[in-house]
Amino acid sequence: MQTSPLPKKKTRVGDETLEHVVVGSGSPTIVLVNGSGGPIEGWHKVLAPLEALSTVFAYNRLGVGGSSKPALPQTVEHMVDVLRTLLREVGVPSPYLLVGHSLGGLIVNLFARRFPSDVAAVVMLDATAPEDPAVMADHETISQCLVRRTMDAIFRHDANVETEHVAQASITIERAGPFPAVPLLVVTGGRPAMSWATPRKAIAARAEHQQKMAGMSSLGRQIIAEHSGHFPQLTEPEVVIAAVREALCLSRPPATIR
Repeated sequence: MQTSPLPKKKTRVGDETLEHVVVGSGSPTIVLVNGSGGPIEGWHKVLAPLEALSTVFAYNRLGVGGSSKPALPQTVEHMVDVLRTLLREVGVPSPYLLVGHSLGGLIVNLFARRFPSDVAAVVMLDATAPEDPAVMADHETISQCLVRRTMDAIFRHDANVETEHVAQASITIERAGPFPAVPLLVVTGGRPAMSWATPRKAIAARAEHQQKMAGMSSLGRQIIAEHSGHFPQLTEPEVVIAAVREALCLSRPPATIR
């Protein structure tokens, strides 16, 4: 576990500033991509162990932590462009081992398709599949609808935030071309979050999507984190660390493995 303060820095990308951390050494660089609203600190149980394996880069997307508020619509394509530019500005070279949690899975998915030569491997952590937003919208319950409308009424609506654009991600990812043939580990929580409030058809569809994601690469496989819901990096960090290590082993020459 990371016990000392994180060595956060800020880098300007265009007119906006993003907060980030770079620790460790080695290649490929492990790039941690948060879920929606998730801060760098959400990786605290895995950061130090991953640092022992290779260089690790983590960042706060626009609107999170010390990063600027988004000035433009945070489409998945824009978020990929910002991440790639930030990595270059910070001086973190490719290849990258991309780790995407939740909504971060959409960013990782598109990044790998658009820039396959930059990607050594991918690990998905209970990641959002491109098909998920449409299915969840179709199966939204009355209570979920009421909660969403109440939150919209309480908090000022911001058309630039990333959650406003997830519905478009499926089309963007589909048009980006095939997923590269790189090592792909899909870690799925064995205890679906909010299952008591989610229709069974939606849970079944999401489970199917997780299996489908593992098939995006000929080198892909699914891992079930049996005791986890939506945050395996918090509830079963050892499973996440093992998945990243396996991805590293599959992407590196044998003599370079620590």
